[in-house]
Amino acid sequence: MICTEAPVPARLHQAGFTIVELIVVMVLAGILAAYAIPKVSGAIGARDDAWHDSLQGALRFAQKGAVARRRLTCVTITATTVSITSAAVNPATSCSTSVNGPNGSATFASSTNSSAGTSVSPAGTIYFQPDGRVTTDGAGTTSADRTITMSGASSITVYGETGYVE
Repeated sequence: MICTEAPVPARLHQAGFTIVELIVVMVLAGILAAYAIPKVSGAIGARDDAWHDSLQGALRFAQKGAVARRRLTCVTITATTVSITSAAVNPATSCSTSVNGPNGSATFASSTNSSAGTSVSPAGTIYFQPDGRVTTDGAGTTSADRTITMSGASSITVYGETGYVE
């Protein structure tokens, strides 16, 4: 008797990954995440520190500039920018002349972190008088401490009577 066997069908192509491959990929992803997440959060923290230092430097520059030029100097702070203006003459109750920042623009300092959450208390322009004091208005009648807070960084205090920036 002749035995004829049916041909063995070709193995069907199977798609997918084995459980070992999936576990290896998950382990590698976990290792990369453990390494990358601290680096990314460190970079964000450094960006916030840079904004804090730029803001503090701008305030010190404004206070020293007011005394040196013997002019009222106004500092306007938004969530991501600092602008400094100065009075054209002395005495004055408002600032009209822009003071250029380190890069030559009217914005003295800026932050690329839109979530910096910078706020000034009490809100509004900070007025540095020609004698270095910080007042609530351009006329210089009342000295007042100002506090600048931002998320992710320590607050900055400007003392009214002396203009000292801490």
